[in-house]
Amino acid sequence: MNFSSVDFALILLVLTLVTGALWCLDRFYARSRRAPDAPSPPWVEWGAAFFPVVLIVFGLRSFVVEPYKIPTGSMIPTLLVGDFIVVNKFAYGLRLPIVNTRILDIDTPKRGEVMVFRYPRNLSENYIKRVVGLPNDTVEYFDKRLIINGVEVKTVEAGVYSHNCPDKSDKSDDCRLSLTPKYTETLGETQHEILIEEHTPASVNNVMDYPFRENCAYDGRGFSCKVPVGHYLVMGDNRDNSADSRVWGFVPDENIVGRAFFIWFNFNDPGRIGSFR
Repeated sequence: MNFSSVDFALILLVLTLVTGALWCLDRFYARSRRAPDAPSPPWVEWGAAFFPVVLIVFGLRSFVVEPYKIPTGSMIPTLLVGDFIVVNKFAYGLRLPIVNTRILDIDTPKRGEVMVFRYPRNLSENYIKRVVGLPNDTVEYFDKRLIINGVEVKTVEAGVYSHNCPDKSDKSDDCRLSLTPKYTETLGETQHEILIEEHTPASVNNVMDYPFRENCAYDGRGFSCKVPVGHYLVMGDNRDNSADSRVWGFVPDENIVGRAFFIWFNFNDPGRIGSFR
């Protein structure tokens, strides 16, 4: 699952700098050289009007919260396609916009939290997954059973999940009703639901060459990885339909964007507003 926000952040930064420069130019230079009754030129009015608004939006989006839209189903059933979510940008520390350099430590990701991060193979894209492995953890996923540091993660059968298209008029083969076994999983202090397809092979396909690849071992039953210091292992809740750390590797700490915690809108299902935590 991916979504890009770097371009928009850059646009906001440029707008903030331009409107701020116009405001400062008028406030500290041009205003004193105009006649007292002379009207302000249009560029001054434009800068003065937009600078405070752009500055507030840029500050909130860079350091407090940021909205995203979920484009794919790798986090089903927790997050659905079309969910608009809010991400807490300061949960794991304050970071400079654009470069994402941390300037203030606040907290670190906890096992089980849903985290937004820059995709290690393309930093212009943001991904969202659940934190499974912390630094120095040994994570095993064999025969679709998750084991962390030698202890099997508790799962309980929770019925089945019904997939269906948001667009009821779409009758294509790729958009049809299906049922997938659903389980309640407990990771750390977080209890959430996951999907596991009984007849999908447990082996991991299309594994890439990634940093610290030597920390992992793969076979027909799954994989085992030792999470490097300063990195995290993440997985999607739709376990058999998620390209995650099993495929492309670990998430470096410097790639972290924030913690997802709230659904604020979904055009196809307004009832989802306010769900997720």
